[in-house]
Amino acid sequence: MDLYSGYINRLISELSVLPGIGYKTAQRLAFHMIHMPKESVEKLANAMVEARSNVKYCSECYTLTDNDLCPICANPSRNHKMIMVVEGTRDMTAYEKTGKYDGVYHVLHGAINPSLGIGPNDIKLSELLKRLQHDVDEVIIATNSSIEGETTAMYISKLIKPTGIRVTRIASGVPVGGELEYIDEVTLARALDARVEL
Repeated sequence: MDLYSGYINRLISELSVLPGIGYKTAQRLAFHMIHMPKESVEKLANAMVEARSNVKYCSECYTLTDNDLCPICANPSRNHKMIMVVEGTRDMTAYEKTGKYDGVYHVLHGAINPSLGIGPNDIKLSELLKRLQHDVDEVIIATNSSIEGETTAMYISKLIKPTGIRVTRIASGVPVGGELEYIDEVTLARALDARVEL
C-alpha cells in the first residue's frame, strides 16, 4: 500500500537511486523539497539540468569541467611537465586540498578490474599516453591502494618506463584499501612527499 500520492512517491523513488541515499533519507529530502519555496526548487532543478548538460571532460586531463580546459590545466603557473595520475576527479580534488602539489593531473575515470570486465581500453589510458608525447619529466601514479589501483599502477609503469620518463608511485601512508577522497590532507601530503621510484 502506498502511503503517499503519486508525485511524492515518484520524488522519493528518484532520490533513492542516488548513491548513499536510502529510502528514509530520500523521504526526508523529498518532504524538505516540497516545503521549500518554489523558486528554490526551480533553482535546484535548473542547476542539476545545467550541470548535466554542460559538464564535460577537460580536453587535456579529463577531469570534469564546463570549459575546454579545467582551471588547473589552464593555469600557466602549474608545472605541466609533472603529471599526477588519479582514478577520479574527487581524488584530484583531495590532492589539491593539500596545497603541496603544483603539477597537473590526468584522471583515468576508473581502474583496471578484470573481474568487472574493466580493461586498459575502458579507462583514459590511451589519452595519458598521448600526453606523454609532449615534454613530460615525471608521472606520479596516485591510484588507490586497492588491488585494482595497484594493478593499474603497475600496468601504467610498464607502459611508461621504456619512454625514459621518470615514473613514481605515491608512498604508503595511504592505507591499503583506502579511497583517496576520504583521506585527510596531511596523510596525502606525506604520501606525495615520500613517493618512490617505480
